[in-house]
Amino acid sequence: MIVVTGATGRLGRAVVERLADRMPTDQLGVSVRDPAKAADLAARGIRVRRGDFADPDSLATAFEGASQVLIVSGPADPAPHRAAIDAAKEADVERIVYTSHQAANLDSLFSATRGHAATELDLVDSGVRFTALRNGFYASTTTFMLRSALETGELILPEDGPVSWTAHRDLVDAAVLALTEPGRLDGITPALTGPELLDYADAAAIATDLTGRKIIRVTVPDEEWKQAALARGMPDHLAELTLGIFAAARHREFAVVDPALPSLLGRPATTLHEVLATELTT
Repeated sequence: MIVVTGATGRLGRAVVERLADRMPTDQLGVSVRDPAKAADLAARGIRVRRGDFADPDSLATAFEGASQVLIVSGPADPAPHRAAIDAAKEADVERIVYTSHQAANLDSLFSATRGHAATELDLVDSGVRFTALRNGFYASTTTFMLRSALETGELILPEDGPVSWTAHRDLVDAAVLALTEPGRLDGITPALTGPELLDYADAAAIATDLTGRKIIRVTVPDEEWKQAALARGMPDHLAELTLGIFAAARHREFAVVDPALPSLLGRPATTLHEVLATELTT
């Protein structure tokens, strides 16, 4: 049985849907914090059990009988992921697949990528066979940033840098291949990235072209952006996390285009233009 955590989130849910098209649903399980949100999956014959990274006992039940577990990563803190790894090991899981990040590095300026690097070390130390999918930076992040800019005409952000924005659908396909073709992706993968390096000025230009709404990229100091974000109601910890993204981008931590993803998929990786065409115009 394959068990997928976070199956009510965007990535986890899409992985479950793809797997359900490729294998008997009675060989598929999900671990979710709120089983009620996965009732439709249960109705299709998929095993639904409560599993919360903060509650190891629940994970023991959620992972029972699993041969593989996909740990869909959450916040930057590696501790919850360590709990999931320990639970999978206790459940005698044969293999763990973990959604890591292309820039995983203990010295990263972005706290989430430091957390991913720590989790990769935990996977190595676990002694369980594993795959750490070094996923590219989600292209949907630009959609979130651009929505308000489409209303105001200004994309006001700190200084950034080039990023190989990567489509969810490509990373879903990569995860499904990792789970259904064991041996093809073992250990820590190369960076699974989109096909080109683009910054937020490029994203604004693409959005302008797609929507006909002129968007001007405006660069402001980090602290000015943070104070404006706090005034809009963003929690301080989230503002600091976001500033870490921009600091890492300026340091070119996400400036990698790797051929591994299109080679794995057998097709070109999805462009940011294609992602925005879907998410901003439909």
